[in-house]
Amino acid sequence: MEKQNDSMRERLLARLPQPENWESYREETAALMVKHERALLWEKIAAITVTWIGIAFFMFANSTWGRKVYTDHTIVLEVLAVLFFAGAVQTVQFLIYRSRVDLLKEVKQVQLQVLELQASMQRDSSSQD
Repeated sequence: MEKQNDSMRERLLARLPQPENWESYREETAALMVKHERALLWEKIAAITVTWIGIAFFMFANSTWGRKVYTDHTIVLEVLAVLFFAGAVQTVQFLIYRSRVDLLKEVKQVQLQVLELQASMQRDSSSQD
């Protein structure tokens, strides 16, 4: 079991960039986070738009027909159900994406800290020689 943990540790460390280029990795990470934040903004706008269209449609249908929805108007109820469902799905999609971006941000911060520590350890070892 100990051998498996060592191999996993080595594989994880191999995926990190080398300490010599951690500053370029920091810039790439910042650009990646900006890209994800922009995508999150559009996801949020889409979720809010679909939800408000559903609300506006519901208010229009309620003011037009009130409590007298006949079988001819069941299409209105079906459209409302689809809009509310689409709004709910869009909102859940936004929340999941937000959680993924937050997790990615945490992982990238830890990676950058590990790289900084490795770079400082290399500097210390080279200055001691």
